[in-house]
Amino acid sequence: MRVWLFAIARNVVVDHSRRVKARPWLRDLAEPTDVEAVAGATPDPSERLLRGWVVEEALRRIGDDHRHAIVETYLRDRPYPEVAQEMGIPVATLRTRVFYALKALRVTMDEMEVTP
Repeated sequence: MRVWLFAIARNVVVDHSRRVKARPWLRDLAEPTDVEAVAGATPDPSERLLRGWVVEEALRRIGDDHRHAIVETYLRDRPYPEVAQEMGIPVATLRTRVFYALKALRVTMDEMEVTP
């Protein structure tokens, strides 16, 4: 068992080393300390509130079925089968609605001149 685990660990290290050698420019995109600083930074509460209002307004501008699909699956983090059963539609239809709802939301936010 130990030999097998060491072989797996070795393969992971070799794969990582080959990946870094194949794309050295990836290393130079951002310093690890910069990434950690951005990830650890706490967002301004007023910025978070403003973003919430903008998303809420954008959601109001898309269709009812699309809005319901996004709110239930993304914002309330409910599983697709549960939401589909509640809405009385197949799961595949719900996935399609979510896909097109996200596209409509993106277009709406572009019209509102909101940048991500």
